[in-house]
Amino acid sequence: MRRIITLSAFVLLAVMASGQEPRLSHRNATGLFDGETLEGWVTTGGRYDGHARWWVDDEQIVGGQGPGRKGGLLYTAQRYRNFIFSCEVKIDWPFDSGIFVRMQPEGRGAQVTIDWREGGEIGAIYSDEFLLHNLEAGKSFRKDDWNRFTVRCVGPSMHLTVWMNGEEISDYVVPPEKEGFVADGLIGLQVHPGEASGEDEQVRFRNLFIRELPDFDPALFACDDHGQLTPTEAARIAGWRPLFDGRSLAGWEPSTQDARGYAVQDGVLVFPSQGPAGELRTERDYRDFELTVEFKTAYMCNSGLFLRASRDGKNAAYSGCEIQILDDFNWEEVSGDTLRPDQFTGGLYGALPNPHRDALRPLGRWNRYDVLYQGSRLRVKLNGIVLYDIDTHELETAKPPFARRAPSGFIGLQRHAPDQVEEGAYAWFRNLFIREIP
Repeated sequence: MRRIITLSAFVLLAVMASGQEPRLSHRNATGLFDGETLEGWVTTGGRYDGHARWWVDDEQIVGGQGPGRKGGLLYTAQRYRNFIFSCEVKIDWPFDSGIFVRMQPEGRGAQVTIDWREGGEIGAIYSDEFLLHNLEAGKSFRKDDWNRFTVRCVGPSMHLTVWMNGEEISDYVVPPEKEGFVADGLIGLQVHPGEASGEDEQVRFRNLFIRELPDFDPALFACDDHGQLTPTEAARIAGWRPLFDGRSLAGWEPSTQDARGYAVQDGVLVFPSQGPAGELRTERDYRDFELTVEFKTAYMCNSGLFLRASRDGKNAAYSGCEIQILDDFNWEEVSGDTLRPDQFTGGLYGALPNPHRDALRPLGRWNRYDVLYQGSRLRVKLNGIVLYDIDTHELETAKPPFARRAPSGFIGLQRHAPDQVEEGAYAWFRNLFIREIP
């Protein structure tokens, strides 16, 4: 069964999907369960905390009712906004479970129902009320066997698409008159309370994966199931252009003759751990612009985003400026160095600290910078949170003063990996777009 509630054309077109289920695995997504422990999972912090029993058995997460037929949710420890989530579910009869998205105490998320009881619904969308009934999917539900559920959740007006065993079973957009929905939250697995479910019955989950998708304005960008953004016609008219084509280093040049430190893989710009120090520069210079870039860091990453940097051989952080990108979580302990406040991610290097360090997502997750640089005004957002919106000429701590720095220059991505980097790559960049301001 497929039912679609339409808000507007651009919302539905904002997700460029063929209708086929996105298949997640260790090769193309992040595992959420180590098969041995419940590390990374919590039983509080969402909207429906409770007293269900949760444990691990045979590399599976198992849920059952607690004493007195109590139910509850098991949540991811981290919040997610736009994503594709996939898991396999095996459930006893009769039992009621579900997959919850955007769970917060402060507002509404939604549930994909897995109600395997008489009169229950599989694949319905529920949030304090039925938003979308599903009376058909239960007919193809595999009794006493594993069923694979894939849930795509995107957009400021939550757009949920659900597949079961490869078949799309639900597609729903929360309409604007529905109030109280939050923009992000925890992902939850449910044990429903009450006598309608068997006291000794269980639900089992395995092969839990997530692929995060970008935060994006659906009026300006469309997003495919791999997280790649494409400007809409409205964005192109407004002047948005890609800085990175996802296939090559066209439009970029390394600051050294050795280009081993840069690679392109699956639409992502990759910084391998092996290679010389330096930066990757745009071939063009830019003066006034809006810029968006996503980045992901690994253990002991040290990188940065250069703006208006000159090509005269001077330090790009001081001829223009640098917005820091660093492994904030391990750097001081491993290196033994005490960092200045402006040296953490989001800091304006040598001038201004990031006042919202908790805006940075953990290692291995995508983050996004949104930058407005117009004249002496510089505004920087990290994952939608404004870090600063300042007149750079009034920064008394900056040396040299911004008034003496280059008024235009290249945009650069810094290669500054230390010896402690243990992985094959330490920084990744994607979805780089710019809009020049006349």
